Amino acid sequence: MIKFDPENINFLAERMLSDYDSGKPGTLFAEGLTLNVHEAWQLQMAVADLRIQRGEKAIGYKIGLVDKGNQEMIGMHHPAWGRLWNTERHLDGVQLQKSKYDNPSMEAEFGIILGDDIDPRETKPIDIIDTIASVHPVIEIHNFVFRGEYSKGPELLANNAIHSGVVLGDGVLDPKDKVVTDLELIYDGKIVDSWKDKQWPHDMLSAMGWLIAEQSKNGRKLKKGEIILTGAWGPPIPVGDKRLVEVKSSAFGTVCATFL
Repeated sequence: MIKFDPENINFLAERMLSDYDSGKPGTLFAEGLTLNVHEAWQLQMAVADLRIQRGEKAIGYKIGLVDKGNQEMIGMHHPAWGRLWNTERHLDGVQLQKSKYDNPSMEAEFGIILGDDIDPRETKPIDIIDTIASVHPVIEIHNFVFRGEYSKGPELLANNAIHSGVVLGDGVLDPKDKVVTDLELIYDGKIVDSWKDKQWPHDMLSAMGWLIAEQSKNGRKLKKGEIILTGAWGPPIPVGDKRLVEVKSSAFGTVCATFL
């Protein structure tokens, strides 16, 4: 069994990043690494520091586990966050290789791009919406694999909330009005998950206050130009042998990617 040691965190972070780069994230957990939630956050941030040191740029955040069912599946009672990276932001219509991921699995959700910094004291949707420049349909890519024991929460957190990329659609600029929309996740023309009557901004921004507060604890605030993935309402769904992935919103447009 491997236990977390603050004096050994750089070694653990280097192993985590090396495994991630090789397409086999989290092998330390198969070797018995155990963490609590606080230690998992520390390890995630240590890996992020290594990525920045080698030249990658953090471009925003993902919010995960906004759905109670997803929380129960992982064994947590609150959302999760991870970092987005410039090296893993993809354009609509991109072609990607399945071999670069471990059990590549997708979520349909929405992303926002901030047009201004967010004051950490203003966490309600009515306050946040004035800082949003645009809202976009999103395909979020995951390495949907867990190697350790239940609960899976610390493993998920240490692995950057299992985030491994995002495909961002064109979206809608300056979304101030209230909107009701449907959302669909589609594999090779077949709907594999869908949601009806989701309300902008209330449903999409429901966990933003939590993210703002969490980053404030770390001495950060959400900044102009950052992308925030606001959270999915269902679990990641493995692509398997399917190739074309589409996300369609009746109000905010579409985005697609092909996995070869």
